[in-house]
Amino acid sequence: MARIQKKKTESAPPVDKFLKPAVGVALAMLAYYFLKGMTKEIRRIDVNDALALREVFFGEGPSGNDFVVLCHPEAKDGSVGLPISSVFQDSHDDGTAPAEYVLMDCDHVLPDSGKTIYEKFKLNKKKRPTVFVSGKVGPPKQVPEKHLKTGGMLTKLLKQMLEPHAAKIEKTKELKEKCLNKDVCGLLLKGGKPEPYVKHAMANLLGKYPNVQFASIDSSLLFLINLEEHLPEFVPGEHRFVVFKKVSGGLSSGDNETKAEGRLKTSILPLETPGVSFNSMNTLVGDVLNGKKMKKIPALPNIKTRTKKLEESERQKRDRQKDQARRKAQEDQKPPQTFSANDGTKEGRRLERERRRAEHNAKNNVNPKTPEEIAEMERRRRHRMEEEAAKWNIGAEDAPEEGAPVEDENWEEDVEYDDVDEDDEDDDDDEVMDLD
Repeated sequence: MARIQKKKTESAPPVDKFLKPAVGVALAMLAYYFLKGMTKEIRRIDVNDALALREVFFGEGPSGNDFVVLCHPEAKDGSVGLPISSVFQDSHDDGTAPAEYVLMDCDHVLPDSGKTIYEKFKLNKKKRPTVFVSGKVGPPKQVPEKHLKTGGMLTKLLKQMLEPHAAKIEKTKELKEKCLNKDVCGLLLKGGKPEPYVKHAMANLLGKYPNVQFASIDSSLLFLINLEEHLPEFVPGEHRFVVFKKVSGGLSSGDNETKAEGRLKTSILPLETPGVSFNSMNTLVGDVLNGKKMKKIPALPNIKTRTKKLEESERQKRDRQKDQARRKAQEDQKPPQTFSANDGTKEGRRLERERRRAEHNAKNNVNPKTPEEIAEMERRRRHRMEEEAAKWNIGAEDAPEEGAPVEDENWEEDVEYDDVDEDDEDDDDDEVMDLD
């Protein structure tokens, strides 16, 4: 038998070899948490600086930034003051939201209106923390309480509000608020799942036209009443595009300080070519911004679930529009001032009269009168009318004195009376039959 070799016992590695890497990892972790705890101080807005306030509220400053404002009272008399909301602080530390985070004392009374910032912009002080977004995006708008549970939720909302993106529309109210009430809005009607080139085209449009609102709707599931008949007919899988431009009105019903905007009216310019591309959509939006004439629609679009009944009604509308266009084209092709038969219309009756007048003049050898002869006939007619009117007019010398009755002096001479014999009256009485 072969001799079995014994295994060599291995000694444990020295601790010195692992000590240095372990110390390095620990120091790195401590540095990470230390740097994470070091946060940049959040700037406080001076409420006495009118220019700074207008920049934050309305974005009128040179920076053109959007602001996320936390209503936070300023510490007085050297006190520490209230701590900053952890939700606001965490969102600020994240640093991915495209806005500047600032603090403001919203209890400050504005000198122009005599109202606090809470009252001026209708901020609900009871909802804590009180955070609003303003600046380039528009006047102050309070962040709903449901988005203030964590810093991540606040950051997500800010990205949705401030980063350019196409609004997703599913209801009529959303269509009016996010698209129709804007000055210019481009609406993409998706015929199905959009291809990557469509998403890329919309992203380029968002970057090229920052002042234009873009939105999208799934037209394979939803139907837009009062709009479908103005667009190319729906084909599954094929996308359509239309641009809206507000004519007048708005959605505000008004209050004690502002007047109602009136009924919202809009106009459209649809993309007539089938399919969409960046070049076609870019050209259409450019034409609208350059003032190309658009078509006003009598009623605002409403969103309904797409059904066969709605599709059939829309198809009938298209057929009626085609019939009207065909009849109009046929009428335009007719030569002017032609007559075939009196069809009962005003134009037909006029042409009938002219035809008969021409036949009468030709048959009786009647020459048409010149304008001078017509004017002379009119002068004579007016002269005769004046003479007849003079016979019936009572002059001042013929009028009786004031208060005297108008009587004819010889009225008795003109009246002749018949002599009545009394015997004739008796005869008349005898002729009456006594029925008793």
